[in-house]
Amino acid sequence: MTKPEAKADLEQQVKELEAARDSAIADLQRIAADFDNFRKRTARDHHALVATATERLVKNLLPVLDDLERALEAAAEHEEVKLEEGVRLVHRELSHVLQKEGLTAVETDGKFDPHEHEALLTQPSEAEEGDIVEVIQKGYRLGDRVLRPARVVVSAGGEERGDAND
Repeated sequence: MTKPEAKADLEQQVKELEAARDSAIADLQRIAADFDNFRKRTARDHHALVATATERLVKNLLPVLDDLERALEAAAEHEEVKLEEGVRLVHRELSHVLQKEGLTAVETDGKFDPHEHEALLTQPSEAEEGDIVEVIQKGYRLGDRVLRPARVVVSAGGEERGDAND
């Protein structure tokens, strides 16, 4: 191979490599742009989903707000029977709305479960050790997640008389 042929061959290889490089750069730029568009679209969709969920919850809570306003009006007029009825109506409506959203009360009958209950006290009782004897505050779960554990008093077992004055 003569020197001019080798030079032409090298120039051809350089042109091919530059074309391959330019093509790869263009591909990477397209992929980067596609990813950026995907990221923006996902963020928009997420925002829309959150807005829709919030809107649905607020729309479902509007009747509760209306009932609460009626109960407050009855309280202002000192109509105790209507006030109690209004508060019960608000409680029932709010419970219904939250149940539709998947809220359920944590079960408090039976044994203490540290995943669902928070023991505030232990006390001697007739119940078996580890049984829940009193509920201080109800606990709730949303689907499979515990939102708030039930605050409970747990049995320490049978009552022992350790009084020296007996």
